[in-house]
Amino acid sequence: MPVTAFSASTGTLLLQGGAGLIDAVIEWPTGSIQRDAVAVICHPHPLHGGTMTNKVVTTTAHALRDLGCTTLRFNFRGVGRSQGEHDDGRGEGDDVVSICGWIRQARPGVTLILAGFSFGAFVSMTRAAESHPQQLISIAPPVGRWNLSAFREPDCRWLVLQPDADEVVDPSGVYDWVAQRRPPPTVVRFAETSHFFHGRLLALREAIAQFVEAGLPPLA
Repeated sequence: MPVTAFSASTGTLLLQGGAGLIDAVIEWPTGSIQRDAVAVICHPHPLHGGTMTNKVVTTTAHALRDLGCTTLRFNFRGVGRSQGEHDDGRGEGDDVVSICGWIRQARPGVTLILAGFSFGAFVSMTRAAESHPQQLISIAPPVGRWNLSAFREPDCRWLVLQPDADEVVDPSGVYDWVAQRRPPPTVVRFAETSHFFHGRLLALREAIAQFVEAGLPPLA
């Protein structure tokens, strides 16, 4: 079966996933800065209103496009036009691995960045070892809320961004867990910041850009 073409312009598309079609949008950088890099960004919990239009997700995408990366946001199973039903992270993780594999087939040699917020951070970081990104971004990872016993260390640059006033995820649990990782990821703490980064989205954007830029390929 031929590989679905990677769109050469910004637009929506439907990808094949394990439970049916996956609703996605590809966005290319709008300025003169472009790199051979693609970022896949995973949204928060779909049963609590999470979609690919979440502000933290779109802020992450903006930060990466400003650096010259192309971004791919998508809806998890049962959200928007994505088919299937919520699967507590299992099927969603399979879809992440499938999407990353498709990108590598459609864009050979591309630098792959994998990012996720909250539930999306759980899904992306637990499947990073299978997806093989060059960079991993975990925003408010829900340590303590989801089972991480099967977690495998990703073999890539890894950034964790955690609000200190998170009302959904226990910040101390996140800091204790990441400190046990070998090698430990780079951690950026946000003082007096809530789970959804209210009033701090610009600071989030800047922190992502500062970390990611050092691991990107040269400008095209």
